[in-house]
Amino acid sequence: MDIVGSSQDLTRGLGVARVRSAYQQVADQLRQLIITGKLTPGDRLPSEAELGQAFGVSRSTVREALRSLTSQNLVYTSRGVNGGSFVADADPRSISAYLETSLGLLSAGGLTVDELLAVREMLEVPAARLAATERSESDLLALRTAVEQENTEAGPQHEHPQHFHILLLTCSHNSLLEVVTQPIFSVLKNRFLRGNAPATFWDQVCGDHANMVEAIERRDADAAGSLMQEHLHRLRETYLAMDRV
Repeated sequence: MDIVGSSQDLTRGLGVARVRSAYQQVADQLRQLIITGKLTPGDRLPSEAELGQAFGVSRSTVREALRSLTSQNLVYTSRGVNGGSFVADADPRSISAYLETSLGLLSAGGLTVDELLAVREMLEVPAARLAATERSESDLLALRTAVEQENTEAGPQHEHPQHFHILLLTCSHNSLLEVVTQPIFSVLKNRFLRGNAPATFWDQVCGDHANMVEAIERRDADAAGSLMQEHLHRLRETYLAMDRV
């Protein structure tokens, strides 16, 4: 009888999960307190000795847990008389950068350009509709300026086309849209487009953007949303073609 095999089958049948290391369990509990709002930005955490006593672990274990949370921008450490470990305030740029890195790794491991484009459409079509209803006059001026720059300079070596989409997200006046959508722009451009799109592609991009600005100027949400959807469908064809190169 295979005793080892029988033991492995038994544990699988019980649904046993591996026990996480002590520092991970401490980090998980502190992270949960932050996420649920029981610990808020600026709150000072108990000392390492106090945390160690509360969790029943050593100070070195607590220190490792805090290092893990610091790497995730959830906690920061300050030195000096009034120093200690504090709950960090959320930084949209850090969140966006983390998402971009994670999406880049996922795309290298199997996340497809089609999946990225599908999520982009889910986010940007409603954003275009919001931009039409929520934009200010200064927002509109920024969009017009972006289109003018595109018409003279846009191409694979310039950032203007992506900048237009970021401005449009800003016009929606929903800060979360920019945080979660901008990383998708970057991964699509850097990993899949790679500057290989033909000149006609950039001409079409500029024309589409100009049409969207006109709809946003009229505050026509339906037209802005439809134009964005059509624009993203055209982008899909080019991105997929570049992905096969």
